[in-house]
Amino acid sequence: YKCGARRFVFFSCAMGDVSLEGYDEVQIELMNEKCILVDENDKVIGSETKKNCHLNTFIEKGLLHRAFSVFLFNSDNELLLQQRSAEKITFPLYWTNTVCSHPLQFEDKEGNVLPNQPEMEDENQYGAKRAAIRKMDQELGISADQLPIDQFQFLTKILYKAPSDGIWGEHEVDYILIIRKNVSFTPNPNEVKDTKYVSQEGLKQFIAEADENGIPITPWFRLIVENFLYKWWDQLDDLESLQSNTVHKMI
Repeated sequence: YKCGARRFVFFSCAMGDVSLEGYDEVQIELMNEKCILVDENDKVIGSETKKNCHLNTFIEKGLLHRAFSVFLFNSDNELLLQQRSAEKITFPLYWTNTVCSHPLQFEDKEGNVLPNQPEMEDENQYGAKRAAIRKMDQELGISADQLPIDQFQFLTKILYKAPSDGIWGEHEVDYILIIRKNVSFTPNPNEVKDTKYVSQEGLKQFIAEADENGIPITPWFRLIVENFLYKWWDQLDDLESLQSNTVHKMI
């Protein structure tokens, strides 16, 4: 799948031939962002457009990218959930964790890779944490001054694959980040339809009712809930003891 000879390996030279006609214009523009390609051990091997990274055609050829999932708890240890907007191209109207998105590779207007890549820094997972701060502002209107980078706690990484529909899907190495902070926020309606805080019991009830009523929940959030979340929730005062740089392969 190599086609570029610059600094990175590319899986394709052009955008996938799936038309984005009829989708929201803002979300279409975001599909031009460059996600970070990794192998199954989270080693960086290249970059590719967000569009191509989420096309099942390329996912089935092995395209794997880096992502993050933030779980924000308030001082009452309630978790902030969001419902993705109807405008989202992948998993529209699904309920999920606080914010989930991607660290990016940045380029200039001519498509040249910039020398400074703040969201690719591996030390202390600063790249993923910077991306989280950027997206929490963009999606939920949580300003960066409310989110000190060193208050994010990295827990682990999960590798998963999940279709959204016949065209789109996910195949990610997902960094799990937890932050406990009381924040003020104003959701961006182009990104987020609804939000709610839930307790542990409230989340269990919410998921049970969602399943009963056909309300969709994102596959990565469900995986994390079923395998990890409640243990972390019980130990929010001692998360460091649970940290692991292991990539949990959940395919």
